[in-house]
Amino acid sequence: MKKIKFLSLWFILFLFTFPVSLFAQNTVSPWWLSLEYGKQRFRSGDYGNALLFFEDARRDRRAMYEQMERDLINLLSIGEVRRIGDSLDRVEQYSYERRYTAASAAFEELYYRIPKTSLNNSASAALGAIGKLKDYPEAEYWIGEVYRVEGELPLALSQYRRAFAMRENLEDSGFGTTLQYKIAGVLKTRMEYNEMERTLLSIITSLDTLWVNASINNTNGSGTSIPYAQASASFARVAMTRTLETDGVDRFLEMYRYNNSAVEQAHRLLGFHYVVAGRPSAQDHLMFAFLIQNTVIIEELMRRQFDFRFTTVPENRENQARNLVELSEIINRNPVLVSYIEEVEYYKTAYYLAASLYRNGRTSAALNLWSFLAAQPRAGEWYGRAINQLRNPHTEPIVEMP
Repeated sequence: MKKIKFLSLWFILFLFTFPVSLFAQNTVSPWWLSLEYGKQRFRSGDYGNALLFFEDARRDRRAMYEQMERDLINLLSIGEVRRIGDSLDRVEQYSYERRYTAASAAFEELYYRIPKTSLNNSASAALGAIGKLKDYPEAEYWIGEVYRVEGELPLALSQYRRAFAMRENLEDSGFGTTLQYKIAGVLKTRMEYNEMERTLLSIITSLDTLWVNASINNTNGSGTSIPYAQASASFARVAMTRTLETDGVDRFLEMYRYNNSAVEQAHRLLGFHYVVAGRPSAQDHLMFAFLIQNTVIIEELMRRQFDFRFTTVPENRENQARNLVELSEIINRNPVLVSYIEEVEYYKTAYYLAASLYRNGRTSAALNLWSFLAAQPRAGEWYGRAINQLRNPHTEPIVEMP
């Protein structure tokens, strides 16, 4: 009897545990969860399994939306529905009333992803929209990341471009700019400089109104009237350049602020590229990059200390920086800002801005910046090079690009 009771207890436990085990082995993760599992594997260095998860995420999302697309096609193919016409509201009502649950679920998923109002009450537009959702740019990007870390740069570049082409589906629309920077980085490594330049200029054209409007105005020689925004942008850029060239960097940073972090890297990388190529336009790009960098720094200090000021006018206050040297002393006491200036290559930007000014004949402004760097031992290479420039000013050698 005891043996029978023991076997019965064992059998009951088996019934409770076996289905759970079987379920765990056969459960298919939703596509978004597969992507997260892939990120975890990627960050731990398990690139092989990360790639498998990313490919699963891409495949499973496509399969889900392909099925939903078929469900909507089946609904729209019904004779009664065809007679309804293209009215999305009436087609959707028919789906719910006649209990076409798969099509109704497809409508709900679609409205979760995009606003229903954007479809203009068109059933055909809804069908087209659900079809576009098959693309998964985030998965394409992460597949590209795996290829990048494994040294497969052509494949990585292809994946980044594929993800960028699908950017309408990005959950974070701003990530499209990140993709462009990834593309530019691979192009730089592959020494495809013309394509790199076009990619970086595309970022600036899309996101930097001050630069674009000023450029349009500066190149307009037709004698036609120019919109106020363009004229204002051009005036600001001319005034900024004049202040930097004639009054020096400290007065320049006192007078102007420009917080457009999205384009800082594009201006900086183009500036570095142009300065070693001996192109005069390096100065404008590096001026914008350095201004954005210092705007971020000054605004962060003002956020922490509301009465902080960057001003060349001596004031009886503690929270003040009268020049770049004093500003750098404050930066060096703030780990967050130290990390930031390393990220944006702050000292390198300052050095090459000076080099571009010197090449363009603005010697005083160039020496002003090199003097600042020569007081910054933490600037490393740029500290030493600035000291050499002060001893023997010279233009940077031009590097021929392939």
